[in-house]
Amino acid sequence: MPAPFGLQVNVFAHILRHKLAGAQRFPLVLMLEPLFACNLECAGCGKIQYPPEILRKRLSPSECLEASEECGAPIVAVAGGEPLIHPEIDKIVDLLTGRGRYVHLCTNAIILERSLPRFKPSPNLIWSVHLDGGQAIHDRTVGREGAYLTAIDAIRAAKARGFRVMTNTTVFLDSDPRDIRAFFDDCMDLGVDGMIISPGYAYDSAPRQGIFLSREQTQAWFRDALKDWRSMGWDFNHSPYYLDFLEGKREYECMPWANPLRTVLGWQRPCYLMSEGECARSYRELVESTPWEKYGRKSGHPNCAQCMAHVGYEPAAVHEGFSSLPKFMKLVLEYKRIKRRGRGLREAGRSSR
Repeated sequence: MPAPFGLQVNVFAHILRHKLAGAQRFPLVLMLEPLFACNLECAGCGKIQYPPEILRKRLSPSECLEASEECGAPIVAVAGGEPLIHPEIDKIVDLLTGRGRYVHLCTNAIILERSLPRFKPSPNLIWSVHLDGGQAIHDRTVGREGAYLTAIDAIRAAKARGFRVMTNTTVFLDSDPRDIRAFFDDCMDLGVDGMIISPGYAYDSAPRQGIFLSREQTQAWFRDALKDWRSMGWDFNHSPYYLDFLEGKREYECMPWANPLRTVLGWQRPCYLMSEGECARSYRELVESTPWEKYGRKSGHPNCAQCMAHVGYEPAAVHEGFSSLPKFMKLVLEYKRIKRRGRGLREAGRSSR
């Protein structure tokens, strides 16, 4: 598994502690957006459509730390917008990792290479680089020619400095499963430490509509893209059960409270992808006062019907794998088998060149 073993143990202990306490809803990953501003206008994103006065807002380092302490999730995914635009993003990362949090610092990598000297490599810091596939599809999706090559150069520079780096891919209707499979191979050759992949969520405010997959299309797409993935040598930063879910082999219900979102506006209800009503003032208020029965696929909410995004469904897959010590050990053994197979394939590939 790309995630450090220490993180796996940390997550298992976190889940076990809450289950023993009888908690029904608790966080796994804090989604933290210290700003909405960005230096790209991606086709499937609804973030940068906020008015200018909102785009100018920033969370301070102390506000970010307070959100993390209040939430208590072992992982913090710092996103946006583009977090590297934030003038104090290095202080935010230092504060979070200093408290033992595992930080996934999400970036489109446009300014990553020149920002690297502001950070120090750490087992608790992972760069999560937005790449929606190979050069053609990525540049088209983000609306900037050359963005893919800029990101690739930044990944190489980050790896050369000793950082852990993952890729983060969102799939849309015009994504080709064959191209994505080749992209996975390219990422492994690049030496990334893991890959995240998820179907895009149909934001009402996205600049381009009609580019999002339905639930049935998502399952068909991932059955093609992930065919025999356990034997392909690809390192995904996912529970294998979530990838099974994307292929339609498992069924889960959304757990939106497990990956809560704190933004410059507060704690967004009900989830990372959808905003309804006023933001909560605290994580506790979010959990205790949100009418969760109104959301998720079973609820019949139209905005939830087609969603299979990892921020809602990965927690359910993680809960299954980490729900008991035997299941956890079974999952660890599966990860090791996949990792050994991948290492063998890559060594065979190098020796044949």
